[in-house]
Amino acid sequence: MLASRSLHGVPHPPPPHFTRSNRYTLSLSSSPRSKTTPLLPSSLSIGPLKRRRSSQFCVHAQSESSESTSNAAAQYTQPFSVKIPVGDRYILVETGDMGRQASAAVRVTDGETIVYTTVCLDDVPSEPSDFFPLSVHYQERFSAAGRTSGGFFKREGRARDHEVLICRLIDRPLRPTMLKGFYHETQILSWVLSYDGLHPPDSLAVTAAGIAVALSELPNSKTIAGVRIGLVNDKFIVNPTTKEMEDSELDLLLAGTDSAILMIEGYCNFLPEEKLLQAVEIGQVVYLSCEKAYPSILQLAVDWGGGGGKLAQIGREYGADVVRGICTEVESLVKRCGKPKMLDAIKLPPPELYRHVEEIAGDELVKVLQIKKKIPRRKALSSLEEKVLSILTEIGYVSKDEAFGASERIPDLLDDEDEDEEVVVDGEVDEGDVHIKPVTRKPTPLLFSEVDVKLVFKDVTSKFLRKRIVEGGKRSDGRNPFEIRTINSQCGLLPRAHGSALFTRGETQALAVVTLGDKYMAQRIDNLEGADEYKRFYLQYSFPPSSVGEVGRMGAPSRREIGHGRLAERSLERILPSDVNFPYTIRVESTITESNGSSSMASVCGGCLALQDAGVPLRCSIAGIAMGMVLDTEEFGGDGTPLILSDITGSEDASGDMDFKVAGNEDGITAFQMDIKVGGITLPIMKQALLQAKNGRKHILGEMAKCSPPPSKRLSVYAPLIHVMKVKPEKVNLIIGSGGKKVKSIIEETGVEGIDTQDDGTIKITAKDLSSIERSKSIIKSLTMVPTVGDIYRFPPPHFLHFSCFMHINV
Repeated sequence: MLASRSLHGVPHPPPPHFTRSNRYTLSLSSSPRSKTTPLLPSSLSIGPLKRRRSSQFCVHAQSESSESTSNAAAQYTQPFSVKIPVGDRYILVETGDMGRQASAAVRVTDGETIVYTTVCLDDVPSEPSDFFPLSVHYQERFSAAGRTSGGFFKREGRARDHEVLICRLIDRPLRPTMLKGFYHETQILSWVLSYDGLHPPDSLAVTAAGIAVALSELPNSKTIAGVRIGLVNDKFIVNPTTKEMEDSELDLLLAGTDSAILMIEGYCNFLPEEKLLQAVEIGQVVYLSCEKAYPSILQLAVDWGGGGGKLAQIGREYGADVVRGICTEVESLVKRCGKPKMLDAIKLPPPELYRHVEEIAGDELVKVLQIKKKIPRRKALSSLEEKVLSILTEIGYVSKDEAFGASERIPDLLDDEDEDEEVVVDGEVDEGDVHIKPVTRKPTPLLFSEVDVKLVFKDVTSKFLRKRIVEGGKRSDGRNPFEIRTINSQCGLLPRAHGSALFTRGETQALAVVTLGDKYMAQRIDNLEGADEYKRFYLQYSFPPSSVGEVGRMGAPSRREIGHGRLAERSLERILPSDVNFPYTIRVESTITESNGSSSMASVCGGCLALQDAGVPLRCSIAGIAMGMVLDTEEFGGDGTPLILSDITGSEDASGDMDFKVAGNEDGITAFQMDIKVGGITLPIMKQALLQAKNGRKHILGEMAKCSPPPSKRLSVYAPLIHVMKVKPEKVNLIIGSGGKKVKSIIEETGVEGIDTQDDGTIKITAKDLSSIERSKSIIKSLTMVPTVGDIYRFPPPHFLHFSCFMHINV
């Protein structure tokens, strides 16, 4: 399933009307001398194009001449298309025929699913900051599936949660590849124009955005691509269809460059760490190749997975020539269509400013970073930053080297005033008549812009924090790299809620509340599939500004809140009982009351305890943990081995190189999410992080078991009661009645909250007390009864009779 029959070790021949002379090469790497490396390990075909002089695509290249630039712009207006085999099928990339006024525009097709993506840059740079000015917008047009919106206005409006999550999938791997110092606001727009119901558009949108950025003027270090990996019948599938995903035990979306992984996100059914690593290996090898000069994917598979492993099998199926041909063709497309990168727009702080900030604040930074509490440490850092700003932007600073050199004297030639004036003949000068007198030269104070000083101060703070962790072996709160913060939890805080829990880990705290209801409390989702989806379990995460001691805007959920809530929701989804065993709709609210890192994983832990407190019969308990990393430890006094940090805080997240969240129990993983802030990580590093996260989860689960007071593990007296009964399917209409009149009368007569009827004869009665349920059961049974031989039925007597009438059915 991983490769089509034509990929088994045999390179794809060019189409009949294509010739070798029509092929071109271009390096997509950051160096013009780097070896040919593939963007996507697949072969592609490109139509015959007239050879023209085009601009060199390389982030280290200088700006092209005006003639070259205009030539490249002229070429970009021409349509180009390439075919790239992925898994067992092709994707088609087209550019040059749509969106020609954008910096870049591509149309990517998989099956009959089409994603159109554009990249545009503002002409004027914005105010410099430490956050790259990138915004991503993704929209699924209902017309793509031949539908229209279910809303009143019949047009797409505010982005739905599903679309926001895909925006985050596009943004997260792209951001680490952006070069520092580029401040032109950048916007990536992505639309699903056609959807066939089989080929998901999310991974396609990630790849389309990566190709569009590569073709645009935006200076980036690497080209990214995305791929989904499924696991069906113990077999990994690359870019599975929606039908295949129905039976998959794994939903892994991976994005990265030709050399490293930048982002993974996925959900699974208690998958062991070893299986997850295999999936990541396949995703990276099959789709992203490797930066090393391997002669083939086969050799790469042997080196990584062993001669008899799954990777070796992948290598044998794809073959060396295919990878090499794909690399050449993809580079040819970017060389023909790509625009010169705006390298001259990159503005970085002066290099000497880093040394000046360290001289001014270095000693105090060491002391400030030893403050254990977050708020006092933040205030001390803010005060120190103000001091540095005052010196470097207002007063002026003289470096230690210049101050030391100021005591030196400079020679000044002066005549001796005590001597009589002599006449110099023929230009001759007697050296004894000239005296050298020392004159002190005052150094000039240095002044810098406020923005540059703030950027450099943040970088220097991050450097000193890393040095403390690597060289000193201690983090800001005094823990070692493997230690978990103090944990305590309690349940039953809110007496009228159906279930509640307060989970605290260090300075991160989440209040989780569970509400139970019937089908009408389910969350309705309008999607491209055509049929409305109803979610019986959903988790809503909120992050108020008070949780970090700040003042901020309150309004609609942010993209961060939607993303964190989805991660916690999918983490807990696997431990819920089936609808048959527990016929309730379940809503979990997680409000972060205090935050210092890993609040989404605190929501997983608190949500699990709250579900138990609400009486939901869970399969098991799960916990979540966030892992961090310092990649280059040699720079900070280490031996060069990457250092993995367990249970990271907010400062370690901001200053570190990785944020890897893992949720599950002792046996397996239910959800994971990894973001990399550097060039990417290798599989051995990821393996170490997964194993360290497993040990951390075991510790957290042990602490959760000590919850005081513990979860009640029974339904609250305020929770609704749901009774499930079965009737013959053909009798359901008798309960509903004409226009629903009968079922409404039953609800009014008995006082139940609702009666849900299903076509298979399942009837769900929801009420606040048992007596109401019994009355409605009695009426429904009388409507749907089928008389049988030997049964005795009692009928109410007429008004004028004072006796009961019985009927006995005999043969």
